[in-house]
Amino acid sequence: MSGLERGGGEELRRLPSVERLARRAGGPHHLAVAAARAEIERARSSVLSGRGAPEQEELTAATALRAARLAHPSLRRVVNATGIVLHTNLGRAPLPRSAVDQLVAVAAGYSNLEYDLEAGGRGGRGAHIEGLLTGLGGAQAAIAVNNNAAAVMLALAALAGDGEVVVSRGELVEIGGSFRVPDILAQSGATLVEVGTTNRTRLADYEMAIGPATTAILRVHQSNFSIVGFTEAPAPADLTKLAHRHRLAMIDDLGSGALEEVQDEPIVRAAVASGADVVCCSGDKLLGGPQAGLLFGRADAIELCRRHPLARAVRLDKLQIAALEATLRAHRDGGREAIPALAMIDAGESELAARADRIAAAIGAAAAVGRESGAPGGGSLADVSLEGPVCEVDPGGLGADALLARLRGAEVPVVARIVRHRVVLDPRTMDDEEAVIAATAVRDALA
Repeated sequence: MSGLERGGGEELRRLPSVERLARRAGGPHHLAVAAARAEIERARSSVLSGRGAPEQEELTAATALRAARLAHPSLRRVVNATGIVLHTNLGRAPLPRSAVDQLVAVAAGYSNLEYDLEAGGRGGRGAHIEGLLTGLGGAQAAIAVNNNAAAVMLALAALAGDGEVVVSRGELVEIGGSFRVPDILAQSGATLVEVGTTNRTRLADYEMAIGPATTAILRVHQSNFSIVGFTEAPAPADLTKLAHRHRLAMIDDLGSGALEEVQDEPIVRAAVASGADVVCCSGDKLLGGPQAGLLFGRADAIELCRRHPLARAVRLDKLQIAALEATLRAHRDGGREAIPALAMIDAGESELAARADRIAAAIGAAAAVGRESGAPGGGSLADVSLEGPVCEVDPGGLGADALLARLRGAEVPVVARIVRHRVVLDPRTMDDEEAVIAATAVRDALA
């Protein structure tokens, strides 16, 4: 037996039992036991790899810290100080206050999710939102499902079936998380037929691709990138006329889902007016609501989607419906100012400068006001840069990476970014309360 093996065996024998380490760490017993098991296993791995065992005090402290972390919910509130408004990793659009209140009211007890209070019998869950969707989108009918990928898949499955679907090569996008339009199309049961080139696809390209097996044309908005320069694409109305002349379904995937004008993003109402059978979009991007996929369109086409077996698999639950209904009401009654995500995108110089000043003043000498650019995020408005005042923090000897780590470990975690070795806090994606939280976390971390 080698010296390393003998020494390692001795170190392993000196490791405390799970129960003993759990008692030392303290806290709720079941959490302390789970943390002790994990830390002892980590210590064993360290010994067996030749790095040696931690000191007893270090092992106890690590166990107590792990137990404390286990006591926290995994999904937690964080402060978004990145300047990216629709930050996918941070939950995309923050909900309007009215949507939060509606969520709490519906979640706390029973609801009329599928109960018609007037008739005193069973109702449909879609009834709570369809009137709002059709009114805001200018469509004959509308339904909502779990997300936009599900909306597109449902539209393809219901309207295209196992036929061929014609798509421009410039629109075969990846929508994030390695989900790609060709993959979604394949899962729907349809067959992809690519036409045109990456930068130029003419109406004639679509027409030449139409054959006996063709059942639909799919148009996909390039919301998370743009192609500029020598480009060409047919107008949506012309593409719809072509589809209907050949008795094909026309499906338009808008992606971001703008109900109001936001930069040059296509608006749902305009897409519906172009004549598409179904227009699909997201609920948690520029619409500013919960995760959802919305389908607007002709009554007969939407009814086919509603009755398709896949519709039940991708339907919304009561909390999504509650938040979506409240968000749609906020659009209807208050306009873009009532939607937090749109208000952040629209935030003015004076508002941002005042908040950045307050953050810097609260942090102290290490902070100063500068200028940087944020982004709408969420695969929306790819060409738009949101420039404005920010608070820049000099991390000193601690270093920017270590300061970011400490901010993430705060009681309310703060997620920021590094620019030129400084930690940047962007006031655009914080309200006044969150600005105070962020400034306090930075001050504590530097101390």
